[in-house]
This record gives sequence, structure tokens and C-alpha cells, in this order.
Amino acid sequence: MTEGANASVVPFPRAEAAVGDGEAETPLRNPAERLHLAEAVRMAEAIVFASAEPVSEKQIAQRLPEGIDVPAAMAELQQIYARRGVNLVRVGDGWAFRTAGDLAFLMSRDSVQQKKLSRAALEVLAIVAYHQPVTRAEIEDIRGVETSKGTIDTLMETEWVRMRGRRRTPGRPVTYGTTDKFLDHFALEEIRDLPGMEELKGAGLLAARMPANFSMPVPPSDPDLLTEDEDPLTDVDLEELGLLTPRVTDD
Repeated sequence: MTEGANASVVPFPRAEAAVGDGEAETPLRNPAERLHLAEAVRMAEAIVFASAEPVSEKQIAQRLPEGIDVPAAMAELQQIYARRGVNLVRVGDGWAFRTAGDLAFLMSRDSVQQKKLSRAALEVLAIVAYHQPVTRAEIEDIRGVETSKGTIDTLMETEWVRMRGRRRTPGRPVTYGTTDKFLDHFALEEIRDLPGMEELKGAGLLAARMPANFSMPVPPSDPDLLTEDEDPLTDVDLEELGLLTPRVTDD
């Protein structure tokens, strides 16, 4: 996966004028507006190109001149790169340049060989992806076996899984979910792009004949939003979980 470079701006579409008054079709934007947007597209291109991580539209808007239609600028930039060696792709709520899918084989020699995840880790990752938000106890219930803390720690070290919050049940167990890095690694625009039952069957990952009551959960449309039975993680929670250095107080 690599980043991309410059390109020229393509023409904007035109809109039909109202029929019956003899008016000719008119551009959606006048020349000054098109020039203004074209410059914004160049600026957005530079921002995304220079970032090692996907850049959200909110971050882009903060750096562009006030009044810019950021979604329109990003759609234009995405169109520019649609047929190039690198494409502008959406990753969660952010944008990033990535090698065109049909050219990925060119990067194989330079790719870093990473240690393969264990079968247990892959199972846990799949459960978190499809069932999020999910607790460790719920993961174990689905798998039917105990899940070691090391397995979840490994997935968190890859930055594919994160702690979301705490369930509003006795013991307030931690809930887990996926990250934007998970989406980026598996080339998913959003979590709902995960393959469904028929796709998994077609890939040979599910048996052709499944129990009549078997169903697959639908991941949340916005995995960043806490559900009604979740509380956000506080600084006290993070300290307890070893994710935040304990505060030192003067006696």
C-alpha cells in the first residue's frame, strides 16, 4: 500500500436548465467557483498525500479555506485518481491514497512479512468484527472455549481491535470493537462492507448447508457510537486497565 501524486482536474458536470423558457443548459458552478474548488482539490490532495494515516473530512475542512464544499472536493479528487496507479479511497470516516487493487502484485516484493495470527486470534477477530460491541465473556460464549488475555492483547497490538467502553452489567466488563486500521488493512470503506453469509459460503468459509436457525449479525452502521448498554471509558477505567499512567497527587 502506497501513496500517490498529482493529476489534472477533470471537467465538472453540467445541469439542464428548466424546459419551456428556451434557456440553454447552464453549468452547476460558474468559472470562479470551479477555479476555487479546483484549488481546494489540490490542497486536499496535498493534505492526504502528506499524511501517513487516513485523514477525516473534518481535519481536511479545518485546513481548507472557509466555505469549501469538502465532500464535493473529495469526490472530485477521487474521480481524478479513479484510473491511476493509486486510488483515493475512503477508510472509515477518513481518506487515504492506496495502490490500485489490480496493481497490488507489484508491491509484493517490498511488503513486510508479518507473523501470522493464530487460529484463535483469527476467530476472536472475526467475532469482534461481526458482533461488536462484544465482551470477553461473550466472545468465549460464541467460541465455546476460554479466550486467553494474550489473544486479545495481540489483536490490540496490531491496532485492529480496541476497547470501546464498559457494559452496564454487574462487573462492568470491557467491550471491544474494531478500528479504522482494521478497515484499512482489509480494504473496507466501512464495517458493513464485511462479507455476508452468501459471500462467505461462496469463498468456502462456511459450510454449504447451515443449521436452519443459523444467522449472522449485522455490524453497527457507526461502530464509534456507544450503544445504550455501554458507558464510555473514563480516566479511572484507563488507569485500572493499565492504559493510562496513574496520576500522582500531593498529600
